[in-house]
Order: sequence, then structure tokens, then C-alpha cells
Amino acid sequence: MEGPRPLNGAAREGLRAWTHAIYALHAWSVLAGLATPAFVVSTFLLGWPSLVAVVLNDLKRAEAAGTPLDSHFRWQLRTFWFALPWALAGVALWATLVLIPLAFAVWAGTGLWVAYRVARGWLALARGRPMPV
Repeated sequence: MEGPRPLNGAAREGLRAWTHAIYALHAWSVLAGLATPAFVVSTFLLGWPSLVAVVLNDLKRAEAAGTPLDSHFRWQLRTFWFALPWALAGVALWATLVLIPLAFAVWAGTGLWVAYRVARGWLALARGRPMPV
């Protein structure tokens, strides 16, 4: 496996700015979920800021490959795609009608997990640290 790919100063800072922008879009969705009747998980998965963030992440991930920022791109994508099945599990529980309280618990837990991952990742980026793989 190769070591981190060196980037020149401008390219590194540009990619770092994109990574901050992606975290900001995800954070916007989390805050919208907290400030509205919607759940964090629903605004994170269905809100336009996070959907734009996932598209940007896919577009810029190749540039980040082999760099220290690659771990952040992976962290962001995994947060989104791992939240999706939990949200769908909540929908399935909701459909049973009897397990609606459990559906709310699954959605709340997923929303807290998403908020934690967005905050942890963004703080690590601000400190210049990679995310665990």
C-alpha cells in the first residue's frame, strides 16, 4: 500500500476547504433536523445539503485518495450510507404500528450517532488529524 500522496500547498488547501464544506453541509442538515419538527436522521438523509455533500464527496474523493484527507472522505460517506439502513429499519418498525415507539428510538439513536460523527470528523479536520479507518 502506498503512503500518503503529496499535494502542493494550493491543491492541499483547496481539498481541505472542500472537506470543510462537506462537513458544513452535513452539519446544516443536522441542525435543520434539530430546529424543525423533522428528525435529524430524515434531514440528514433527505435534505438537500447532505445530498449535495454526498455528491461532492463522490466527485472529490479521487483527489483525496492517498492523502491524509482520504480518511475524512471515507468517514463522511460511511456516516451517510450507514445511517440509511437504520433509517429504513425505523420505517419498517413504524409500518408495524405496534413498534412505533421503537421506530422513534431507532431514529433518535441514529440521529445522535450522525450528529456525533459529523462533529467528531469536523473537529478532527480542524485539528489536522485523520479519522480512524
